[in-house]
Amino acid sequence: MSTLELFEAIRAGDLTAVSSLLQSNSALASVKNDSGVSAVLMSVYCGRREIRDLLLASAPPLELWDAAAVGHLERTKQVVEKDPSLAKGFSPDGFPVVALAAVFGHLEVVRYLSEHGADVNLPATNGSGYNALTGSVASGHREVVQWLLEHGANANYRYGAGYSPLLTAAANGHLGIVKLLLAHGADALATSDDGKSALVLAGERHHLEVARYLETASNRALGTS
Repeated sequence: MSTLELFEAIRAGDLTAVSSLLQSNSALASVKNDSGVSAVLMSVYCGRREIRDLLLASAPPLELWDAAAVGHLERTKQVVEKDPSLAKGFSPDGFPVVALAAVFGHLEVVRYLSEHGADVNLPATNGSGYNALTGSVASGHREVVQWLLEHGANANYRYGAGYSPLLTAAANGHLGIVKLLLAHGADALATSDDGKSALVLAGERHHLEVARYLETASNRALGTS
């Protein structure tokens, strides 16, 4: 019951409840849910930084995916040095370990995993299709996006409802990332399954500067400018 209460408190962002549960039973910092996701990883997923730090303060054993998600480079190295094949692996809920490092902006971990065999284009196995590039684009981690693009990431990867990294960047208003993607060959005219281009998505979300830039890029791709 305490495990369920802990995960509910994490999702709710209830730091006081998490602290109380850990004071009653410090071993709860190491628990996992029925899907194999740890309390630490769940706190990262939910964006609960204070709770993440509180859990980490209890020094729970970190699996590789936990270490990647929190940006713990030394723990990542410890695990991979013992079993290099794990750098190519997945979290219990189907995300590539390298994608977890990317989506949360941990460039040094991304670089290390890639240098030890991780495929930056490897998609999730859980049906989402997410990979390292889509995660870092969606989260707005420009430095990670740049590094991935310079090291073989496919700028025109398609996932979900026909989305590409450029479509996601435009929808989220990430102008710097839009520019990076276009510079690395992203198709300015690509559309989602429902026919929306990056230009349309930027306009719908009122990202006017992004829309202006994409209008110029689209015209150039069409040969009209």
